Amino acid sequence: MITFERVSKHYPGGSRALADVSFTIEPGSLVFLTGHSGAGKSTLLRLVMMLERASRGQVIVDGRNLSQCPDRLAPAVRRNTGMIFQDHKLLRDKTVSDNVALPLMIAGLKYADIRKRVRAALDKVGLLHKEKAWPLTLSGGEQQRVGVARAIVSMPPLLLADEPTGNLDPNLSRELFALFEQISEQGATVLIASHDLDLIRQTRKRVLVLSGGRLADDIPAGEAS
Repeated sequence: MITFERVSKHYPGGSRALADVSFTIEPGSLVFLTGHSGAGKSTLLRLVMMLERASRGQVIVDGRNLSQCPDRLAPAVRRNTGMIFQDHKLLRDKTVSDNVALPLMIAGLKYADIRKRVRAALDKVGLLHKEKAWPLTLSGGEQQRVGVARAIVSMPPLLLADEPTGNLDPNLSRELFALFEQISEQGATVLIASHDLDLIRQTRKRVLVLSGGRLADDIPAGEAS
């Protein structure tokens, strides 16, 4: 699903975010990406989303070489990827249901199909009873789950999460990680950038470790400790 072949990313002025990073993530896998602040985690996710371009190397997602993909195809690439952010990025003037429906509305689906998919996504994250609520009336954990529902409502084959538990307490973090495992078991590829080493160890999934923009370690599933 995702392959990086000696990928480097440099910004104007000489700042280096990634250096010679190589790895492959198989379809249907759940993989964690960790490392110190500034290690390159967010940059790596942005390369997968085509929000950034590699300075060198090949980024291949679902068989498509993004390094050779023209900018005009970036929206199509992003439609096949769900993205979850730490700060939810919910629209305050829209109900929970309307927030989740947004990707489907942009894609031009019929109202009946949108409603069906939105309710299914909210049910999956345990928030169907909140479909008419406003984001500001929800707890932080509920807002994050709305963000997950919005990311999965279009049933993308790839799900990316950037520090999704950064604002959650340990119990809510465990619940969210369990939901990610469930989504992966249903066939999606899930890549999660996280600082939460304790929870990562508990899941015993594969862990990619970045340090100074380089891939410092690639810990197989079952061996994280």
